[in-house]
Amino acid sequence: MAARRSCASTPSARNNPPAKKRPVSANPEVIVVGAGAAGLAAGARLRQSGVDVLVVEAAARTGGRAFTDTDTFGVAWDRGCHWLHSASVNPLRAAADELGFAYMVRGNRQARATYLGDRWANEAEREAIWQAIQHGYAVVHKAGEEGRDVAASAVLDPAAPWIRLVRHWLTLLSAAEPERLSALDYAAYSDTGENCPVEKGYGALIQALAARRAPDLAVVTDCPVARIDWSGEGVALETPRGTLKARLAIVAVPTTVIARGGLTFAPHLPAELAEAFETLPLGTAEKVAFLFDRDVFGVAPTTYVDTIDVANPDRRPINFVVNPFGAPMAVGQLGGDNAARLVAAGPAAMRDFGLAALKDAFGADIEKHVVGLATTGWVADPLIGGAYSCALPGFAHVRARLSATHAAPLGGRILFAGEAVSAHAYSTAHGAHETGLAAAEAALAQLRGR
Repeated sequence: MAARRSCASTPSARNNPPAKKRPVSANPEVIVVGAGAAGLAAGARLRQSGVDVLVVEAAARTGGRAFTDTDTFGVAWDRGCHWLHSASVNPLRAAADELGFAYMVRGNRQARATYLGDRWANEAEREAIWQAIQHGYAVVHKAGEEGRDVAASAVLDPAAPWIRLVRHWLTLLSAAEPERLSALDYAAYSDTGENCPVEKGYGALIQALAARRAPDLAVVTDCPVARIDWSGEGVALETPRGTLKARLAIVAVPTTVIARGGLTFAPHLPAELAEAFETLPLGTAEKVAFLFDRDVFGVAPTTYVDTIDVANPDRRPINFVVNPFGAPMAVGQLGGDNAARLVAAGPAAMRDFGLAALKDAFGADIEKHVVGLATTGWVADPLIGGAYSCALPGFAHVRARLSATHAAPLGGRILFAGEAVSAHAYSTAHGAHETGLAAAEAALAQLRGR
């Protein structure tokens, strides 16, 4: 992580509520590195238990990939995570109920309409597409259940009906092309099929939960950690505000940050941990969002629409959430290589790609009603480096190495947390949240000598 100007003691970015100030301890017992869903959960749990804990965050805002933007359009939309996945077993659903965050109860994300490039799919075609996508999921899952740690592409039939949409949806779910997705890792994910979008934002929910659980949690933003020295007693963290010391550290940063050397360790990480970070890369999942001056779609709130040009195999599919919670918007979802290419090309390229698909489906006239545009660029953010983790083929087993630090912290003082650490809910906010809590409990046991 590149050095920043200085460490600010309160959040400075938009959409983060002001935190109650508490003096930053010169000698905290635990330092949590990263203030995303995992880091905030860990910090709040430790603070609830009376631990002197400090959370440090490289960015100018907290939340990480859980980021609800209310400024760009004047309505809440999530630049990152948005759905309460596996809602019936998702602990953040209970938090949403407790904190009054409304969400739409919905079983799956089946498209209510699919545009084929020159016409809308009929009912029989929509059902065939849905069944083809489900079959593709099942084929990859079966290979994983059989213990085959191979690329998902190796078990997909390239001539299968609607294979382009099958690949598109597998890529969205994993943030990686099927060639870079381990079938064994895919099968390890536990999914109830319930995906509930949060009206006022999943990112806002995570912020509100941390504030409720630990209103005086000390969080320092604009404070990247360059190196963690664990050669002596405790840990020593090199930051722009000097060296911060503690007994323990919980590291809750994206895998890509460590794999690229943005955060280093002295001594170096053991080879098996270094390999885990390198083989659990973040894939690419991005959004391009349009605000309109009126409802130009004439569909129900939160309608899911797929678009694919069946006549042009070089044109990649894109799907949209249209009129989310009644707002006159369309949020397009992009994944894999196409998303990375468009981010590299810039916001105008993302706009053109998304708008072209919308105009094909809903008519060219809608363009004159566009009054706002927003694009994400997670893959280009040096502090994050992508969307969420997926194991490369042959490396599904490495996730367990990261979670093993809860039972046996590295050097007796470093634990890891984050979505990539979750065995069965990786790639999700609730998976990150749960690993943050687990790391905090392990840290408490370490502090108390258990």
